[in-house]
Amino acid sequence: MTHLSVEMLAADAAEPITTVGHAQLGIAVLAGIAVIVLLITKFKLHAFLALIIGSLVLGAVAGAPLDKTITSFSAGLGTTVAGTGVLIALGAVLGRLLADSGGADQIVDTILAKASRKAMPWAMVLIAGIVGLPIFFEVGIVLLIPVVLLVAKRGNFSLMRIGIPALAGLSVMHGLIPPHPGPLVAIDAVGANLGVTLALGVVVAIPTMIIAGPVFSRYAARWVDIQPPENLVPERTSDDLEKRPGFGITVATVLLPVVMMLAKALVDIVVDNPEHTVQRVFDVVGSPLIALLTAVLVAMFTLGRAAGFTRGRIAATVEKSLGPIAGVLLIVGAGGGFKQTLVDAGVGQMILDISKGWNISTLLLAWLIAVTIRLATGSATVATISAAGLVAPLAAEMSTPHAALLVLAIGSGSLFFSHVNDAGFWLVKEYFGMNVGQTLKTWSVMETLISVVGIVCVLLLSLVL
Repeated sequence: MTHLSVEMLAADAAEPITTVGHAQLGIAVLAGIAVIVLLITKFKLHAFLALIIGSLVLGAVAGAPLDKTITSFSAGLGTTVAGTGVLIALGAVLGRLLADSGGADQIVDTILAKASRKAMPWAMVLIAGIVGLPIFFEVGIVLLIPVVLLVAKRGNFSLMRIGIPALAGLSVMHGLIPPHPGPLVAIDAVGANLGVTLALGVVVAIPTMIIAGPVFSRYAARWVDIQPPENLVPERTSDDLEKRPGFGITVATVLLPVVMMLAKALVDIVVDNPEHTVQRVFDVVGSPLIALLTAVLVAMFTLGRAAGFTRGRIAATVEKSLGPIAGVLLIVGAGGGFKQTLVDAGVGQMILDISKGWNISTLLLAWLIAVTIRLATGSATVATISAAGLVAPLAAEMSTPHAALLVLAIGSGSLFFSHVNDAGFWLVKEYFGMNVGQTLKTWSVMETLISVVGIVCVLLLSLVL
């Protein structure tokens, strides 16, 4: 297991924008985060604006010149959007093609048709895991809610017995698996290998989804025994389509970018020679940009054309997919700016200096930082970005697997105890027709389970890697 040590060096040796002592710098960090929390929670300001203002406050309290603070923030924003913005956009296009073509419904219907009553919660977590790979959490909820409500109603299940596994599958994918925004930004911030992170993320995700999904749903159904609300069963996307893509080709399309990125990671391990022709080929093929771009182009035929879409309809679907992610891109970019301001102010070096001699796992420290920011802001993405910026220097001398585990530790922490300051909390509450207390006993506990089981799996893996 990786621990903090005196020998660790900061990853970024750039000249800091301020030279104040640790005490003032610590106050500046707390002030910056407090302003972000206050603006998001109390004044309901958009996270994009809150992160900009928080970065300026951080720089001001740290005694950094305003122009240098602005330069740091702008550089971080630009680098983050350049590194992850295109990937987020490609993931959104793939997700929209999957939804609009009826491919997602085909996956759902096929698995449910083959699942027995006893296996239904397991089928739901499997569906959510597959569908949730390329789709944002909020889109996944909207997509799967009709299925959850219909299955619960027709099978006379408690809504929690079916709903919790679906939510667990979506949430785990959102927090741990690229190409979701949080994991992508964390990978970029700590310099982790995307393929290795993806592979280890799947290893962590499977037991986490099982425990927080089908297993926990037994208890959630006892605590909150509710039936599907009649007025909340929406229409399904594919009901108006004359045809839709087959199950096999749909699953293959969704898994294509994952397979390409994992193949690159495997070749890196087996060949281990950057100059070797095979490794150079897979470095291109398995890069996230090429993998996702390939999947999108393939999906236009395997999903779009298979559903009978014309070229114009496919173009319209692609265009529709990009609008809703503007807010996500801005938040991610501003989060990258805040992260860079933290780094340039010397916060990473401060953490290294203060933590000298501490006998605490770096992974556990990263998880605790992400948990704190998640509880304060309610945003998994903001928690991931901020925590990654704070602990990035700790990854300087980490091995490739441990840098990947650091990303997963941050991702696990970012999902801890969703409550009233999280938009996802209210989304689940309204869709499932629950009150605040019921939502806390089910959704919030489930998110906490995901976070705790996730970090336990990460720590166990760190003992053997």
